Amino acid sequence: MGFSLLKPVALSLWLASGLGASAEPPNIVLIMTDDQGWGQTGYYDHPVLETPNLDAMAANGLRFDRFYAGAPVCSPTRASVLTGRHSDRSGVPGHGHALRLQEKTLAAALRNAGYATGHFGKWHLNGLRGPGVPLFADDKHSPGVFGFEEWLTVSNYFDVDPLLSRNGEFASFEGDSSEVIVDEALKFVARATEAGKPFFAVIWDGSPHSPFVASEEDQQAFAGLDQKSREHYGELVAFDRSVGVLRAGLRELGVADDTLIWFCSDNGGLNGITPETTGGLRGHKGSLWEGGLRVPCIVEWPAGIRPRITEYPASTMDIFPTIAELCGLPDEVFVQPIDGISLQPLFQGEARPREKPIAFRFGSQAALIDNNFKLIRAKDRTKEESSKNRREEFLLFDLADDSSEQANVAEKYPERYQSMLETYRQWEASVEESVAGRDYPEGMVLPLDSYAVRHFWSEDDRYEPYFEELEKRPEYRNWLRRARRN
Repeated sequence: MGFSLLKPVALSLWLASGLGASAEPPNIVLIMTDDQGWGQTGYYDHPVLETPNLDAMAANGLRFDRFYAGAPVCSPTRASVLTGRHSDRSGVPGHGHALRLQEKTLAAALRNAGYATGHFGKWHLNGLRGPGVPLFADDKHSPGVFGFEEWLTVSNYFDVDPLLSRNGEFASFEGDSSEVIVDEALKFVARATEAGKPFFAVIWDGSPHSPFVASEEDQQAFAGLDQKSREHYGELVAFDRSVGVLRAGLRELGVADDTLIWFCSDNGGLNGITPETTGGLRGHKGSLWEGGLRVPCIVEWPAGIRPRITEYPASTMDIFPTIAELCGLPDEVFVQPIDGISLQPLFQGEARPREKPIAFRFGSQAALIDNNFKLIRAKDRTKEESSKNRREEFLLFDLADDSSEQANVAEKYPERYQSMLETYRQWEASVEESVAGRDYPEGMVLPLDSYAVRHFWSEDDRYEPYFEELEKRPEYRNWLRRARRN
C-alpha cells in the first residue's frame, strides 16, 4: 500500500506524526465476538477450550489483559467502536437502539481517506430487536449510511446457514456463520488489494451468542459438559478456526504484515455456562463488574507492533482515536467530546499511566476506571457492601490487588474516592449534554425515522410479507410464533 492512496490532508498529517520510520498506515480489520467472556481463550489457560489461532495472534501481537467493552451489552459497545464516544452520547444506551445519524463514524472517516470499507456480520445499530434479520436497502440506519461501501449484514445475532443482506439484497448461505463472514470479508479484501486500495473490514461475529448451535465435530472436546455448554464452546472452536482462515488469507494475499487486526468481544461472559466464562472475575454480561466489562483483546500488526502483554487499561472507545492517529486523520472526523484516547504509544513500548479515566454508565449502574482503581455503583451488591457504604452508593476497588472486586477500599483511600467521585460526576454531566444533543451543530437531537425507533421486527410492517418464509427457518420459527401470539 503506497502513500498515494491516502488523501493529501491525511497523508501530510500521518508523515508529521513520525510513524513513517517504522510502517505505513495499515490496512485495518476489526473482529468482534458476541458474548465471549474474558476467560474464554486458550492463552488464559481455559480448562477445556483451546484457541490455537487466537493464541498465535496473541504471541505475535499486543495482548491487552485489561481491555474493556464500551458497555456490558452489544449495541452500545458497537456504537463506541464507531464513534470513540460513550454510547449514551450517540443515542445507544442499550441493545437494539439506532445510532444517531448526526454521529461521525470511523468507517466514514476512513472511506474519505481513501480506504475501501466493508461490514460483515452483526450490526444491531438500526433500532431492530429480536433474532438477526437481513436489512433492507433503504434502511436509514444501515452500515451503508454510516460509511461502509459494502455490507453483508444482519440486524442482530445469527447462526449456522445464515440469512444475511448484501447491500440490501437478501442472501442465504450454508455453513458455520463465523466462517461465512470471514470468507466474504476475504473476498472484499482481495478486491480492494487488486484495486490498489487500503481496506477497512469490520467482522462482527454472531458467536458465541445464544441460541448455541455447533457441529458435532466442534463439540467433541466438551463431551463431559451439558448440552448448552457443549454447543456454546463449540461455537468458539469454530470462531477460532475462522481467525486462522482470516490470518492465512491475509498472508496469501501478501498483505498480512501491513494489516492491523484488532480482536475483542462486545461484552463480558455469560452466566450459566460450564466452565464459567469470566476467568474468575466478578459479574457477567449486563453488569459493570469486571466480568461484565473486561474482555479478551489482541492487536496484531507485524509491521507496526512489538509483540508483548500489557496491563494498560484500554477500551473499545480507544479504537477510533488510535486508528485516527495511525492514519493521520484530522480532529474533524470526530463529534466532540470523545471518551477514548489513542493507544498508538503502546505499539512500540509501554506508555505512562493512563491520564484519561474510562467511564461507564448503564441503566442505574456506573463505573470509573482510573488505572488500578475502580469506582463502581452496581445494582447487585452484597449486603455487607451495602451496609458499609450507606451514605454513598459507590464502592472503590484496587484492581491491582483485587481483580475479583471483593474488598471495598473507599475508607482506606478517602481522597482517591472523593476525587474519582467528582471526576465521574463531571463526566456524567457532560454526557447529559450529549444526550440532549448539545454536541451537534443543530444543538439538539434530530428525530429518528419511525422505523429506527427501537422495536421488535415482528412488529415491523416491512418484514410482515416475509413471515411465512422466515418461519421455515429454525433460527426464527419459535421466536416469531411467540411474538405473533403476543
